[in-house]
Amino acid sequence: MPKVQSGLDVLLSGSLKQLQGSRVGILSHQASVDSRLRHIISLLHARSVHLTALFAPEHGLWGTAQDQIPIVSAAEPTLHIPIYSLYGSRRAPSDDILQDIDVLLCDLQDVGSRYYTFIWTMALAMQACAKNGKKFIVLDRPNPINGIQMEGPILDLNFASFVGLYPVPVRHGMTIGEIALWLNDRFNIGADLEIVKMKAWKRRMYFEETGLPWVLPSPNMPTVDTAVVYPGGCLVEGTNLSEGRGVTRPFEILGAPYVNPEQLAGLLNREGLPGVTFRSCRFEPTFHKFAGESCGGVQLHVRDRKTFKPFLTTLTLIQRCFDLYQPLFAWRPPPYEYEAVKAPFDILCGTNNVRKMMESGRPIKELEGSWQSDCALFARERKPFLLYN
Repeated sequence: MPKVQSGLDVLLSGSLKQLQGSRVGILSHQASVDSRLRHIISLLHARSVHLTALFAPEHGLWGTAQDQIPIVSAAEPTLHIPIYSLYGSRRAPSDDILQDIDVLLCDLQDVGSRYYTFIWTMALAMQACAKNGKKFIVLDRPNPINGIQMEGPILDLNFASFVGLYPVPVRHGMTIGEIALWLNDRFNIGADLEIVKMKAWKRRMYFEETGLPWVLPSPNMPTVDTAVVYPGGCLVEGTNLSEGRGVTRPFEILGAPYVNPEQLAGLLNREGLPGVTFRSCRFEPTFHKFAGESCGGVQLHVRDRKTFKPFLTTLTLIQRCFDLYQPLFAWRPPPYEYEAVKAPFDILCGTNNVRKMMESGRPIKELEGSWQSDCALFARERKPFLLYN
C-alpha cells in the first residue's frame, strides 16, 4: 500500500456523495490514475457516475501531442463521451458546454513549476465554473519536487501569459489543490470549490517517497528527475538552445550545434553551483530544435536535490552561452504560448529584468537576492492556504 493516498484514491474510498445525482465533467490527462494505475474515467464510469463531458489540457487527454500543439475536440472512443479541448482556440470551457454538467472534477498531476500550463488550465476552468454556477472539485496530488523549496522571481503581471497567469514564483512549492484555494480567495474567482485532500503527504516529500506510481504527465516529463530540473530547464525554450526535446533526457541535456561541450562544461563546473555537476556531451535530437543535427552541450547531473537550485543553474548556463557564442546564440522570438508580442524568455521569467541583466554583462547571481526576497514574501502569502504540514 502506498504511503500516500492521492485525492483520487481518497474520493474512491468514499461514497462519492459529492457526485451523486449530478452530471459530471472531468478535466484530466494520462497521469490521472489511482495507486493501481487505473484511470479516473474508467473508475468513475464503473461506479455509475454520470459522465457527460471530458476536458483535455495541453498534450491532450492521453498525452500524445508534443508541446504547443493545439488539441482538437473529439469523442472518447469507448464511452463515446465528448472530449473538449482546453488547449487551442479555447483554453476555458465555454458557457454552452458547461450547461451539460453540474460538477467539474479536476485531476491533474502538476510538476511544481509556474510554466507548466496545467495549473492555468485549472484556473481558467475555475473561472468558467464560477461564472456558470457549477461546482468545481480538485482531486489533490503531490508536488513531485516537494512543497517546501521555492525559487525564482514572482511573476510581474505585465508579463502574464499562459505560462504564468498569476503572481507566483517559478518554483512555488504548492500542490495543485493549494493553488486552487489561493487563486479562488486572493483573486476573487468565487468558485464553489472543494478540495479532496491527499492522505499522509508531507511537504518534504519528493514523489518517489510517496509510494505512488509515476505516470509522465506530458511527453517530455518522463521521470521525477525531469521535474527536478524543469524549473530551470524550461527557460531554454526562450532561446535557440535545445532543451533536449527529441532525446531521452529532456531538460537535463541542453545545447546546440554551435556549443563547445568541453568548454561549456568546464566553465559551469568552475561556477561551484550547488548540488549539480555538468558533463560535456553530444546529442542528436530526433525531433524539435536541431532535429537530425549533431549538438554539443552538457548534461546536468543533480548530486543533491536539497541544495540544487534549478532556476539559478540554468540561468547561469544560458548566460555562459550568451557570453561565449554570440552571434550564434539568440533569444527565441514570439509567438509563444499564445503571446504574440513579448519575448518568450521574458514571459517564462515573468520579468524582462533577467534578460536585460544578461545583455548588460552583469552576473546573474546578483539577481538571486531579489527573488529570494520574493519567495520569502510568497511564503507568507501562501501560508493560509497550505493543507499539509
